[in-house]
Amino acid sequence: MTQDTQPPRRRRGGGRSGNNRRGASAVSQMPWRLPVNMDNPTEPMPPEAVERMHDITMRILEEVGIQFLNHEALGILKETDGCIIDGENVRMGRDFVMEMVAKAPSEFTITPRNPDRAISLGGKTILFGNVSSPPDYWDMELGRKVPGNREQCANLLKLSQYFNCIHFVGGYPVEPVELHASTRHLDVLFDKLTLTDKVAHAYSLGAERVEDVMEMVRIAGGLTHDEFDTKPRMYTNINSTSPLKHDIPMLDGWMRLARRGQGLVVTPFTLAGAMAPVTMAGAVAQSLAEGLAAVVLAQVINPGVPCVIGTFTSNVDMKSGAPAFGTPEYMRATQMTGQMARYYGLPMRSSGVCAANVPDGQAMWETEHSLWAAVQSGTNMVYHAAGWLEGGLIASPEKFIMDCEILQQIQRYMEPEVWDTSDDGLAFDAIAEVGAVIQRGEAAHFLDSQHTQDRYMTAFYQPFLSDWKNYQAFEAAGGVWTAERAHTKFKQILEEFEAPPMDVAIREELAEFVERRKREGGAPTDF
Repeated sequence: MTQDTQPPRRRRGGGRSGNNRRGASAVSQMPWRLPVNMDNPTEPMPPEAVERMHDITMRILEEVGIQFLNHEALGILKETDGCIIDGENVRMGRDFVMEMVAKAPSEFTITPRNPDRAISLGGKTILFGNVSSPPDYWDMELGRKVPGNREQCANLLKLSQYFNCIHFVGGYPVEPVELHASTRHLDVLFDKLTLTDKVAHAYSLGAERVEDVMEMVRIAGGLTHDEFDTKPRMYTNINSTSPLKHDIPMLDGWMRLARRGQGLVVTPFTLAGAMAPVTMAGAVAQSLAEGLAAVVLAQVINPGVPCVIGTFTSNVDMKSGAPAFGTPEYMRATQMTGQMARYYGLPMRSSGVCAANVPDGQAMWETEHSLWAAVQSGTNMVYHAAGWLEGGLIASPEKFIMDCEILQQIQRYMEPEVWDTSDDGLAFDAIAEVGAVIQRGEAAHFLDSQHTQDRYMTAFYQPFLSDWKNYQAFEAAGGVWTAERAHTKFKQILEEFEAPPMDVAIREELAEFVERRKREGGAPTDF
């Protein structure tokens, strides 16, 4: 796309939250906030093990090398003094790697079309995103797995906007497979940018898709090209082709966004025992090497461009070869990667994942393990935090809503009010008051104390999905299981949903761009 002409400035879309109508009551949820993780991270590796992990990571880069299949990337790295290139294999000196990685900021902000939804990555902030990229969809009404379509994708985008505990909108929450691959990105990004006002993502799958998405994000924000380039407005995530490779289209998108200063996330997909060594330490070291190689390339292109190091290190089921998630090994690998991300001064991405096929007990304990590994590791950006099933092959609205119950509880756990040790929080006067009653020989409790009466409405987390009734009351109310309650919430949310506001002229310009690019054929495909 050419950038010769600067579009006229238009009023920014967004402003209010735009998630549901006034008075809607499908979910009693927390307000929008960027949670701060005040816990010290879990660090399973002692300092000498961190140094050993670093040394092996550097040796992989120095002695083994990473295959860069993109020849433009090879040409860029060939011009540096820190790389040795043999065909498509790139070896990098450790001093050069550390010099380049140090240029990436440890914290940065991404600002979407609604500045009130800006997110900060790095430090102690932990942010949650929706499920991304499953080809299939499951809900209780269907009762079976089906290929995703645009309506289902749009409904999951509505959930992504509705829930305040979802901070950014990743890739397609389910692939609308009925849309042709050459123009699918145009339709989904139009839906994403009109149904949500949160930070959006571009798939790095060829030049046209990345350029189209950058242009659509620019239009949606009412920005000139120069304004778009001044700071991150969106991001991409790429995966290395483990073991030890970066492919052509992902590196192409990575480099395009790097040149324009947008957010960059690299997440090697290293399954121990298949795409990485069977030992978790070896798998983490390989993952770090693959990720740091991409960070180096970005910093060579545009020093200071924001980069996030991701982890997707888990294990395979050695009986079947299927990926396993939410395992003890996954949790430790995430914590180990968190230690190394801090060592390198980079923000970190992990995921809320499971291998379960339906939203059942297995789905929730595996997801809970994944999410708590994110908390314990000091993760800043949690992909797939709501809606993921079958190792990423299924998106489910019931699972999405069940996951949001977990996310709200994690956010509540992090609120300073929970561990308030002020005079008010320590409640000495209330304890003394009850103690005086007891000393008079009278029965006493805290239920009717003024301290309780002043605080009982907000003292504890109130779930929107959990059922705290006893069994008799649960049975009398119809004995509705959790996934069924989530399905009811899903239908209520769709009824209540209102898209966030967007300037009419901006929406029209966005639609015109989509139609023009469709007439031009969109992105080339192999079919």
